[in-house]
Order: sequence, then C-alpha cells, then structure tokens
Amino acid sequence: MIRRQGFVTGLLRLTACLPLPVVHGIGVVVGWLLWLIPNQPRRIAAINLTLCFPDGQDTPLQSRLLRRNLVETSKAMLELGPLWLWRGEQVLELVRAVGGEESLNTAVAQGRGAIVITPHLGAWEMAGLYVSSRYPLTTLYRPSRLDIDALIRAGRERLGARVVPTDTRGVRALFETLRSGGVLGMLPDQDPGPGGGIFAAFFGWPANTMVLLSRLAIKSGAPVILTYAERLPRGRGYRLYFEALPATVSTGPLEASVAAVNLAVEQAVRRLPSQYLWAYKRFKTRPSGEPRFY
Repeated sequence: MIRRQGFVTGLLRLTACLPLPVVHGIGVVVGWLLWLIPNQPRRIAAINLTLCFPDGQDTPLQSRLLRRNLVETSKAMLELGPLWLWRGEQVLELVRAVGGEESLNTAVAQGRGAIVITPHLGAWEMAGLYVSSRYPLTTLYRPSRLDIDALIRAGRERLGARVVPTDTRGVRALFETLRSGGVLGMLPDQDPGPGGGIFAAFFGWPANTMVLLSRLAIKSGAPVILTYAERLPRGRGYRLYFEALPATVSTGPLEASVAAVNLAVEQAVRRLPSQYLWAYKRFKTRPSGEPRFY
C-alpha cells in the first residue's frame, strides 16, 4: 500500500508540473493503449456502452465511442494532478465559458440552500472547484483506497469548500448547511451497495441509486442543480453547465425524486457520452434474481 501510495502521489505531482495540453496529450496515448490492449476498464466500459446504447452494438460507431471514452477517461485521471495541486487562481483560469449558472444563483437567493449534483461526467473535480470558489459549499468525502486523503482534501478545500465524512456527523453537517442557506455538493451516480439505495431506471436499466440526496432535498425543500464541466479539445480548458432539476426532486415522493435525478443525469450523459465514466460498475448491484453484468 505504501509503495502504491508513493507512486500515485508522485504521478499526481509530476502531472501538476506539466501544462494541461501536455497532460491531456499523454491521456490520448494512454487511452489508445487501453483501447488496444485487453484490460478491466475497457471491458467494463464496453459492457456499459452495450447496455446503454444497444442500437450501436457491434458497429464502428460503438467502437469509436469506446475508444474516445477510454481517451477521455485517461485524461480525467491524469488531470487530477493539476486540478488538485495548481494554485486556485490558475485552475479557475481554465474555465472558458459557463452556461446556466443563473439557476444556481436563483436557488441560493431563495434562502433554502441548494444541492448541486455533479455526476462523473467531464471534469467533475473542476465543477466542484468552480462552485466552491463562488458559493459556501459543503461536500461529503469517502476515504480513498489509495491512502492519499490529505492530498485530496487539501485540493478540494483550497478554494473554500468544506469536506465532511460519510457518517452521521457528516450527514448532520449537510442538514445544517441547508438550514443556513449554504450549498451542498454531491455525486449522484455511485452505486451505494446492496441495501444502500433503491432501484431507479438509468438508460432503461434498474440502477441502485442513493436516497440521501433525495431525502435531503425533500426534507429541506432545497432546489437541486445539476452541473458538469465539459473537457475542451487539446487541453484548452473547460466549459461549465448548470441546469435546474424538476421540482419533483425536492417535493417527492422519494421514488419519484430518485427517478427524476437519474433521468437528469442520463440526459446530461447523452449530450456528452464520450466523457462519462463508463469504466465504473454503475450496474454492479442487481435486483434480486437478475444476473450480473460484470
């Protein structure tokens, strides 16, 4: 574990010494290698793309999307060094355009707080850093398996975010943030494991989906805003998008709220399919009696 921790930390610091176009250029090479050589990320991404885009199965279009996705996934991993370790002002200079932010401004102005959800689409760390630089942001944090928690926390908090643990104390802090009119940041598309969520459709398949987000929204009445940062070609930076979710997310019932969240994430992914984290086992937990996908 110590050797792996040292390797990951060294890689992050190395990429942080490079310009973003170079980092993304290396990502292109790594992505092509992932596409050419059999590996776990390619296998999982191929399964997910076949499930979610069945019309393109076994076609050149599907193959191109898989290749482009592995390239974008490699960029996403390698850009973490610059995004976590560069000066905050230097990172914010990478934002080339922002669309729809008035939806978040309006939500915050209502005084009930707001919940910003950032799916694993584009540069999700960039989206979080931008929001934390402009609003009082609190986010949940689950310890890293690579034991680089101090580096990650420092990277995420340096522009103003407050990171809280994924336990009862952290959940309490989320409610307090909303009561004080603050902003929450949450990842909506992680599989919470058996018994940790409810099933709701995602690209036509039942996906085990967290309920904490919807419960927070329904109990507080806080508006929910989806945001993501599109990665521009050749390391030119990022374009951010904000979109208010339907009122159903904050009014319930719970099942309708969760379904509306998944639908909003799906619609965003369809707009930028090559930059979604398809190598994640989104459908790992299956309904009782259904076969495994992975």
